[in-house]
Amino acid sequence: MPRTIYFDYNATTPLDPAVRAAMLPFLEEFWGNPSSVHHVGRKARALLDEARNRAATFLGAKPSEFIFTSGGTEANNLAILGTARALKAKGKNLITSSIEHPSVLQCFDYLEKYDGFSVTKLPVNVEGRISVDDLSQAVRSDTVLVSLMAANNEIGTIQPVSELGAVCRRRGIVFHTDAVQWFGKEPFENIGQFNADLVSICAHKFHGPKGAGLVYIKSPLHPSPILFGGGHENERRAGTENLPAVVGLVESLVKFVKNPVFDGTKLKPLADKLAAVVGKLDGCELVSPKNGCLKNTLSFTVQGSDGIALMAGLDMEGICASSGSACSAGSLEPSHVVQSLGKMKTANSLVRFSLGRETTVDEVDFVCSVLPTVIRRAQLGR
Repeated sequence: MPRTIYFDYNATTPLDPAVRAAMLPFLEEFWGNPSSVHHVGRKARALLDEARNRAATFLGAKPSEFIFTSGGTEANNLAILGTARALKAKGKNLITSSIEHPSVLQCFDYLEKYDGFSVTKLPVNVEGRISVDDLSQAVRSDTVLVSLMAANNEIGTIQPVSELGAVCRRRGIVFHTDAVQWFGKEPFENIGQFNADLVSICAHKFHGPKGAGLVYIKSPLHPSPILFGGGHENERRAGTENLPAVVGLVESLVKFVKNPVFDGTKLKPLADKLAAVVGKLDGCELVSPKNGCLKNTLSFTVQGSDGIALMAGLDMEGICASSGSACSAGSLEPSHVVQSLGKMKTANSLVRFSLGRETTVDEVDFVCSVLPTVIRRAQLGR
């Protein structure tokens, strides 16, 4: 068996040992239901409140201004479905972009198909960037919600999220940003930097546990619940809180966000080395922007091949990469992000390398050495 080289950190990261250690007491000793009235439940409630207060201090928010969720997908669903439905009486136009994560785009598709909303999808330029002017011109008198990501998961483009949020703020429109790929990679001071009313966060993107996330909701906004059956999370999200996961989320936020665990000074030169090799290969085209891109992310397309053949060829060499969003793994659909760049013919051949904390120079050198052969074989169908 070849050695494993993991270049898929935008999909998920390994659980950090210190985060795991912080979670263990909540899997063993403090196992009570935070909603139970007896002393075991009250202890769990006190510890949940402690974690919530710690997260609030870190984010620069009130403890009542966020809801713990099962991850980024639920955070996006609650932010979009809950807010649109809560504001439906004020207007039925919604704005998003063509390159959002599927957990965002499918919410808007559902609202348009079943809830009577109209949806405006903003285009992007050749680097996958949303124009502030395009947003300004798209806003209508009946626009009630805008949802635009902070950084793209497939090609790494960083959006002018604060400026986009400022447009919404001036117009009195609720703004949501999916910041799942931002945290742990880009600078963070406090939640206000996004100029957003709603922000989605996911722990397993920065060495926290899977199944843990949160959505920040700026007071006094109150999205309608999308889960029912209990008064948890101040009656905004039914379901017993996953206390070990919450603790892991908060621990990973504190440890890995303000000092980004994805060290750009280390990862940018490694990504540049990969880009130099890719740029010389026949049929390969870089789609990640040179500037304004997540420093750990390098994406390209391969003319004359497809994502499945490319992923299989890389995997045979022990290289873990992606052909798009991890939530679409195994899908035969071309990348909607690459299609939005106007590259329709190669949208089914995306390769994404996303580097991380454990990535080494030796690993990058090995990938550079085998990549020409892997791509040539995929192009020839061997």
